[in-house]
Amino acid sequence: MTSEITLFVNPTAGRGRGAHAAQPAAAALRASGFSVRTVIGEDAGDALRRARAAVDGGTGALIAVGGDGMASLALQAVAGTRTPLGVIAVGTGNDFARALGLPVRAPAAAGALVADALKGARTRDVDLGRVGETWFGTVLASGFDSRVNDRGNRMRWPTGRFKYDLAMVAELAALKPIPYRLTLDGGEVREVEATLVAVGNGSSYGGGMRICAGADMGDGLFDVTVVGACSRTTLLTVFPRVYRGTHLGHPQVTVHRAAKVELAAAGVTAYADGERLGALPVTAECVPAAVRVLGP
Repeated sequence: MTSEITLFVNPTAGRGRGAHAAQPAAAALRASGFSVRTVIGEDAGDALRRARAAVDGGTGALIAVGGDGMASLALQAVAGTRTPLGVIAVGTGNDFARALGLPVRAPAAAGALVADALKGARTRDVDLGRVGETWFGTVLASGFDSRVNDRGNRMRWPTGRFKYDLAMVAELAALKPIPYRLTLDGGEVREVEATLVAVGNGSSYGGGMRICAGADMGDGLFDVTVVGACSRTTLLTVFPRVYRGTHLGHPQVTVHRAAKVELAAAGVTAYADGERLGALPVTAECVPAAVRVLGP
């Protein structure tokens, strides 16, 4: 492995934590004898081009410094290669790092862990989801949750996470079942009315909401959580349980496991790793051992 390592930094992650986190991470890597090069793009497209150039140029590892958006961007550069990925999770959600058991909002500890893993060649191969040419590590969301995202993204005021709280209130007022067409592993088409359908490679989204609590990133399968048609009262009862994963025992919730999921519904947008994919229909495939991750 080459001793040159690439830090892939989002300086705005976690209200500026990304820029500060790069310093202890770089210090830990340099103390272990690695040469560190930092990549910061002018925008997401430019950042991805630079990250891919680093991978193509033979960098010893790509270390994403930021939140789930930065980790997702890094996945587009390293998935399907043997270049290992490190994660310094300092964003708002950090669900990819949580799923991997990595430190969250502890950049010095995360940097030391990455350095030790590089020195000891400690890596693990984990599965990823793929929709077309786009890779995702955690959850593909569709339905109520993605509509909250859509509405929040359109709002110019207020700023920060509060606007998504307001968006959720607005979507609750407009709540109605969504007719889905769901196909698992090429089987029969299931027509279901649901509040949301989540396709999980990882277990959580939204900063620890364990919507697919049983998902295993090494079994070659998605966990597909279907929250059936429910009233506002039922949804408000079930949703807080998502943080513990106990919602899976509710009679309106079912879980399927499949390597390929085809999902269709009118007027519904899909998000993966918190990033907009586009309107349904989509086909998601679980790709075993798609990325090599540095860590315990």
